[in-house]
Amino acid sequence: MAISYDSPAILKDFAERHKIEYLLLSDPDSKIITRFGVLNTEAAGMTKGMALPGYFFVDTSGSIREKYFEVSYTDRFTGNNVLTRIFPELAEGVSHAVEAPHISLELRQSDSTVFPGNRISLTARIDLPPGVHVYAPGVTGYKPIQLEISPSPEIQLIPPTYPAAKILYLEAIKEKVPVFSGKFQIASDLKIAATPDVMKSLGEKGRTISVTGQLSYQACDMTKCFVPTSVPVNWQLEILPLDRQRSPEAIRHR
Repeated sequence: MAISYDSPAILKDFAERHKIEYLLLSDPDSKIITRFGVLNTEAAGMTKGMALPGYFFVDTSGSIREKYFEVSYTDRFTGNNVLTRIFPELAEGVSHAVEAPHISLELRQSDSTVFPGNRISLTARIDLPPGVHVYAPGVTGYKPIQLEISPSPEIQLIPPTYPAAKILYLEAIKEKVPVFSGKFQIASDLKIAATPDVMKSLGEKGRTISVTGQLSYQACDMTKCFVPTSVPVNWQLEILPLDRQRSPEAIRHR
């Protein structure tokens, strides 16, 4: 469900225009918003009383288990991004396989259609053959696996997150090193820029961009290391313009 400071009439108009089927709750005096500590104290005029954009994950006992909020009104996690974090097995997304030496590589994205200000998740899912490993970030003297996203005016990059590494003992050289083996994933969040130039470039119908980068790594087994390699990665995003249509004048905020 969602809650906002809008009246039931405004919420009804908005839900009908966007075909929203989940429950929308009206908090016109922002009492519940304030109690949850997410009141936007900088909002003024007709926006006074609005909440910071974000999500609470509440369990069946009524306890808040997770929260995801942004400070800027235009910035917000997508619902699929939040689901990807909390319930990876339930999250819907787009995926495609990429040919890569010595590993199986699948690229996933939490959303294929986005709006300016959206925060989404891009993921590289890696499956290594039995007995094969790659070195983890922080290793000394070896080439670690690294996901790099190329900068672009349409996106704001957030550093990728890596899983916890395993410590492997190399008997031949009597050395312990951090590695990844089996199945693991590297996730990289990014925000769609909400700058005037980006907003203007979308026109009325939006446009599709390519988010590109590379995955660099060196795969090894217990007897040898293969030649270091870099594999190009690519995700497609359709950026749509923001909905600037207001509710009928008779029910608008004053």
